[in-house]
Amino acid sequence: MRVLTLSILVFIQTGLVLGQTSLKKIGIESGVYPVGFKHYLTFDSTRTYRRIYDWNNKSIPRPIPISIWYPSGKTSNNTEPMNVLDYMEILKEEEEWEFLPNDQILNWFYYPNNLANQNHLKEWTTAQYGIKPAESIFPVIVYAPSYQASSIENFALCEYLASHGYVVISSPSRGTENRFFEGDTPKDLETQARDIEFLIKEVQKLPYAETDHMATMGFSFGGLSNVLSQMRNENIMAIVSLDGSIKYQYDTLKKSPFFNVDKVNVPFIHMAQKNIPEQVLAEDKIDPELNTKFEFYDSLTNSKAYQLKFHNMTHSYFSTLGVLFQSRDKRQDKSDLEIMESYRLVSQYALNFLDAFLKNDPKALKFLNNDPSQNGIAKDVLDYQTKEPKEKGFGFNDFNELAAEQNYGNLNALYESLLKEHPILELPEGKLNNLGLQFVFNPKTSAYGINVFLLATALYPNSSNLYDSLAEAYLFLGEKDKAVTSFKKSLDLNPQNQNAIDRLEQLRK
Repeated sequence: MRVLTLSILVFIQTGLVLGQTSLKKIGIESGVYPVGFKHYLTFDSTRTYRRIYDWNNKSIPRPIPISIWYPSGKTSNNTEPMNVLDYMEILKEEEEWEFLPNDQILNWFYYPNNLANQNHLKEWTTAQYGIKPAESIFPVIVYAPSYQASSIENFALCEYLASHGYVVISSPSRGTENRFFEGDTPKDLETQARDIEFLIKEVQKLPYAETDHMATMGFSFGGLSNVLSQMRNENIMAIVSLDGSIKYQYDTLKKSPFFNVDKVNVPFIHMAQKNIPEQVLAEDKIDPELNTKFEFYDSLTNSKAYQLKFHNMTHSYFSTLGVLFQSRDKRQDKSDLEIMESYRLVSQYALNFLDAFLKNDPKALKFLNNDPSQNGIAKDVLDYQTKEPKEKGFGFNDFNELAAEQNYGNLNALYESLLKEHPILELPEGKLNNLGLQFVFNPKTSAYGINVFLLATALYPNSSNLYDSLAEAYLFLGEKDKAVTSFKKSLDLNPQNQNAIDRLEQLRK
């Protein structure tokens, strides 16, 4: 009962008031697809983890609970829709309290155990567990939850997007060694980014997931991690930030060795909470600059970017669980009707943004580029601004055209000469690797491929993968001595490179 006591103390001290909402009152309009849902547990064997309440020092492979919402062809007559309690049981599992009695869920997880919230648990959702996916392929959204939150924290939004033709995949936000974060650190950021990348690989197993059309969507701390993930993954085509910490903790991202704001070259939308009142800033010791400063947005030069500020939303209400269960803060929260209206608008803008840039829908792009008043939204509901990317400079495709004109000879000299005119010239490692492999295995262009790899290894001398590819190229051409040298170099850079180990063993025989 200790958790209940703490909840009551917080309730009394901060002057919170109870919300009066329901899923029906929120009223997000579903799309044409029935929504299927599945949840399962898998493991990342490359990382270790310890359950916090097992009271032992046993390490296990990192558990990754996965929730997936997807479009279905039709509803099942034999399956009832899920209710909110079904989702909260997933919350129990992800919090490592699997055997907690259901009547303790609200107390245990810091929500008031009142009649309104108990009724929320009984409400039906739009998802059906385990029904058959639709016979088509759909763009993918990887959802990153807020700080130490559950994969299902935004289930209404995830269901909404699935009903409009998206596959949404999510896992809980957990620390590196166990369920708890260190405290908004670069290590926490890296851990969640790696979880996002795990989900990207996991969703590629689904036959109905169109993984070459993929976006990330993150709430709060998840809205920081998903930006780092895009910096590291070229297959992410768009970023949705639900009051993401990319606005509040940009310095944390800057500490990552993978930080490079110039790599954010995909459409980006940030939907922010209203200005925090002076009373709350003072009492909660919040930096007033958070109301106005947005360094990341200001730094974007290669991205079509949108920034919306919702005047009736505080931070908690960008998630379904917040709208339904969170006690209202009378110092700053608006009425339930205003909160629900804004949550609907957040969902609507997220959908139109994704439709515009993952489905190339011109109507969605028009909605997105309209002034909100043109979409029938009152001026006092949200502020809106957008900016275009700066004109792109000389890039990989331009370099490739010039290289082709000289039959891919003297590439190092070409690169050095171009660098004088275009100091920011960037030739991504992955693109060079793919180009080289495409050339090498075609007997007519094998020499081109070798030249591409020689340039690539000069630009990325610490890339085990590039030396491995160069070695394969030499091996394909029958130049075994050069292949051995390159495989050894790859192995020096990455002693775990099993391909190089196997190849060298074969060559010794």
